[in-house]
Amino acid sequence: MVEEEAKSLPMELSEKGGVENNGFVQNEAFDVKETNTSSREEMPKTCIVDVDPAATEGLALKPYAGMPKEVLLKFSSQARYRVTREILFWLIIAAALILVCATIAIIALSPRCLDWWQASPIYQIYPRSFKDSNMDGNGDLKGIQEKLDHITYLNIRTIWITSFYKSPLKDLGYGAEDFYDIDPMFGSMSDFDNLLAAIHDRGLKVIMDLIPNHTSDKHRWFQLSRNRTGKYTDYYIWQDCMQAAGLVTPPNNWVSVFGNSSWQFDDVRKQCYFHQFGKDQPDLNFRNLAVQQEIHDIIKFWLGKGIDGFSFSALKFLLEATHLRDEPQVNKSQNPVTIAAYSQLYHDYTTTQVGMHDIIRSFRQTMNQFSSEPGRYRFMGSDGYEDIEATMMYYGTTFIQEADFPFNFNLINMKNLSGNSIFEAVNLWMKNMPAGKWPNWAVGSPNAARISSRIGKEYVNVMNMLLLTLPGTPVTYYGEEIGMENTVSENVSEEHINSDPVVTSPEKSPMQWDGEVNAGFTEGNSSWLPVNSDYRSVNVEIQMTWSNSTLNLYRELTLLRNSELPIHRGWMCYVWNDSNVFVYVRELDGLDRVFMMVLNFGQESTIDLKAIVPSLPSEAIIRLSTNFSNAGKAVNTKLIKTEMGEGLVLEYKTAKPVHTMEAFQGNCFVAEKACYSSAFNLLYVNC
Repeated sequence: MVEEEAKSLPMELSEKGGVENNGFVQNEAFDVKETNTSSREEMPKTCIVDVDPAATEGLALKPYAGMPKEVLLKFSSQARYRVTREILFWLIIAAALILVCATIAIIALSPRCLDWWQASPIYQIYPRSFKDSNMDGNGDLKGIQEKLDHITYLNIRTIWITSFYKSPLKDLGYGAEDFYDIDPMFGSMSDFDNLLAAIHDRGLKVIMDLIPNHTSDKHRWFQLSRNRTGKYTDYYIWQDCMQAAGLVTPPNNWVSVFGNSSWQFDDVRKQCYFHQFGKDQPDLNFRNLAVQQEIHDIIKFWLGKGIDGFSFSALKFLLEATHLRDEPQVNKSQNPVTIAAYSQLYHDYTTTQVGMHDIIRSFRQTMNQFSSEPGRYRFMGSDGYEDIEATMMYYGTTFIQEADFPFNFNLINMKNLSGNSIFEAVNLWMKNMPAGKWPNWAVGSPNAARISSRIGKEYVNVMNMLLLTLPGTPVTYYGEEIGMENTVSENVSEEHINSDPVVTSPEKSPMQWDGEVNAGFTEGNSSWLPVNSDYRSVNVEIQMTWSNSTLNLYRELTLLRNSELPIHRGWMCYVWNDSNVFVYVRELDGLDRVFMMVLNFGQESTIDLKAIVPSLPSEAIIRLSTNFSNAGKAVNTKLIKTEMGEGLVLEYKTAKPVHTMEAFQGNCFVAEKACYSSAFNLLYVNC
């Protein structure tokens, strides 16, 4: 039977007995080794065998490894393979489109990420008083670099270093002799470069001061100007003034900030130059475009070195009226000859003149040239020593940007302390701030008494709690995190300004690092200002070991601010204020967790918050307290008691946040609005 099937269909078989499979050749060397090409007799012979086609029809061909293209195409064209392939293809396309659309939607709906100057508190350093590295009694740039770990220990990522330009150090260094150099007291440009690299290596940012209004009279520009040299002739404000019998009659009644006439006769040029501050700090002439360009070049120089921003000071003094008319007297009946104090005149012609904001905007435009690189936005701050309406103008407009924010000193300038005065200081800023702008707060500065000396030691912790739980960017002056005090009394008359730095700079005393000699500030025999006598108990080293210390509370507050979205960027609503307490909440749309701050700035107080906010739960948990032993305890919201200077951060859950209640609509503010989605664990803007 086999012979009959073999006869019916011819098929080539090798004499070796195998069926040839040309789709897969395992070893081509086989033919070379076993085939003799010179002898045809040794070649394999083939024979013809007949196979019945009907017998092969039942043999189904299946896919196999190494099948040739022709066989592969026979299978791929079959419906079961083609349909499966097309389904997979369109599923992949649909999934890709969904991912693209979801990404676009998330980007479109996501709120703007907070920038670095919004996300972290700012730590302000007066370099001469922070850390001495060379035992000369003066703090320096190397000293700051040695103590960068302290900044990160505080959970702070932005440092603000006050003026360290080369200077005669009159007015504590705010009149530069050379804007392109470091004063030798603080080190060298190489020291600055090393400090900058160390700051950035730690992921920190650095801001520096720039006071463009004036220079030192030792500045090269002034020396050339007083000699009428080329373009520098009009770099400063010069006017003829009468001189007779050794007495100078100034062009008008303008008075300097430090008192007495703001005009000073120069024996070299035989004219008077104008100075808004000390007589050794002549004002630049900002109506001269060449002067403006000089300041732009200075900005470019330091930004080019890699600093992350500037704090501009004394901006309101940039321009003066050209008509030189006398300024109006506050007391019109006062004899004009007796006017000598700055407070005796209305400064209508020497501050905030038309064109001043145009100059500030040009500074911003120059800084923007260095902000195009992702993650390298350059911050611009300005001083805020004006009335509230004028201060808000430094924010710029919706379409024209100026400062990211003018620094807010409302909490420093309060005349008295109470729950009501704190509320008024906070509300004054929030209700006047332009929509969409970012607030900021400071409770200390190089130009104001420290908290302990200004309002009392018992209020240091509660002021820090206020600072770090308000919306916006908090600014901490060095030493406030441990509750440092002034060295001596500030009861000094204006005549003593710039005379004895020990008397006039009590808030600039050396940083208290430990309980060793000179508080660890210097290894030298003395420091430029005396260290406060309380340094053995008020210093960083010892407070790191106390669980209930001012330093540890400060750290816990910065950690809370950085980790909790409602405090980081949520709503703030005033709940209650009286002569003793100020109460407000921080909450975020979509998040049922709320933080309520109960801060005592007066005497012992008991308050029923449940009556003020009916939706408040009957109990709340103390998340943080100025008394650490209270943390984690539950309190009855109908009976919340606080001692003098005590602060509580309460945490509770609610389905009805305060900012949605009709009764509190006028008491709520939000700067960078965001809503939380618990389903996707992300923030979005369309609440």
